[in-house]
Amino acid sequence: MQIVSGHILHNLAKKLWPFNRSITGNGVRQTLAIIKKHLPDLECIEIPSNTKVFDWTIPQEWIVREAYIISPSGKKICDFHKNNLHLIGYSESKKIKLKLSDLQNYLHSLPEQPSAIPYITSYYEKRWGFCISQEQRDILEDGIYEVFIDTDFYDGYLTYGEVFIRGSSDKEILLSTYICHPSMANNELSGISVTTFIVKWLKGLKNRRYSYRIVFLPETIGSIAFIHKNIDHLKAKIIAGYVVTCVGDDRNYSFLPTRIGNTISDTIGMHVVKNLCSNYKIFKWNDRGSDERQYCSPGVDLPIASLMRTKYAEYPEYHTSLDDLLSVVTPKGLMGGYKMIKLAIEAIEKNCYPITKIKCEPFLSKHGLYPTLSTKFTKKNIALISNLITWSDGTKSLIEIADNCGVPVWILYSLLNKLKKLNILNIHYK
Repeated sequence: MQIVSGHILHNLAKKLWPFNRSITGNGVRQTLAIIKKHLPDLECIEIPSNTKVFDWTIPQEWIVREAYIISPSGKKICDFHKNNLHLIGYSESKKIKLKLSDLQNYLHSLPEQPSAIPYITSYYEKRWGFCISQEQRDILEDGIYEVFIDTDFYDGYLTYGEVFIRGSSDKEILLSTYICHPSMANNELSGISVTTFIVKWLKGLKNRRYSYRIVFLPETIGSIAFIHKNIDHLKAKIIAGYVVTCVGDDRNYSFLPTRIGNTISDTIGMHVVKNLCSNYKIFKWNDRGSDERQYCSPGVDLPIASLMRTKYAEYPEYHTSLDDLLSVVTPKGLMGGYKMIKLAIEAIEKNCYPITKIKCEPFLSKHGLYPTLSTKFTKKNIALISNLITWSDGTKSLIEIADNCGVPVWILYSLLNKLKKLNILNIHYK
């Protein structure tokens, strides 16, 4: 099994950086082609344009050949090929000359972040426009500007990728990440990189209890299309899962619950972020903003929460050109995101219901678990063993016992195995 490092995760993100991803089109397919080099059994599913998916319709594909503005002095600005954030997503073709005062109506910038190019889209209504840093906008010269946008819309497909990993049970864990944003690191590429290598780890995992379904899809319309295509199967088989997004910075850890709020995904997700470090934030369902909106919507009601480093819309570089692979997403940050997802999956896999086989307290000295010389420190040293045993009545899960003991659940794994081998505890699964 390949040893995963933050630099390996970061290198995948670098390879994916240049592609002009949107909700449809070649950028999505180019991204999936790179993922497929790591995950050869990735299946690419295509849903035709104009297909109805619940209340939505799959849009046409959008292709960009060129887009830029020529200033009065002949300088090319807002060049799409220099930064694909310059063009509003899904802009229609335009060739026009405008005075600066008129052009200003089609420019978008962020005065509060003068060096940033904002990310703006118009997927479902035809328009055109450019995004520009406030610094550059402030020095635009008076005169006539020439706008040139060469784009096309055509009937094609919405494309997403899916991997299925079979376990001993047909009950499934769902992992979902999105592949529709252009050059942004934390809000896009971190989720793709971490999820890709989590899948590689899962494939090498021996004795998987559960099966795993992992999807790489365009946000919102992609998850809606995926649910529309598979809703009966998903409702019958999915027992837990997470949206993996914004997992590459090194600021904090975040959790956003399911709409229901009391699923195993909620219990384990909150447990993991609280025990990874003291710098964490738990959000409420009303703070939602990614594909958990679709998976948890009424009538779908899948137990899908979101695990993140710094949550989308909570960091200043969000949806701008400042969300980069230098200052925002780092190898260390990506490794933290990878570890968080891995710990959550392990907790689901190992979440059993221990039950003691001995009435009253076991004679721990006999089993080599209690020192033969008792001092005032003895009780403290064996407290975790004692607490694990006392909570093991068959009604509490291992994750609940860990919370009762005040320790990360992963601290209990080896101890549980030892007590099982000593015939002190038995375990069963529900």
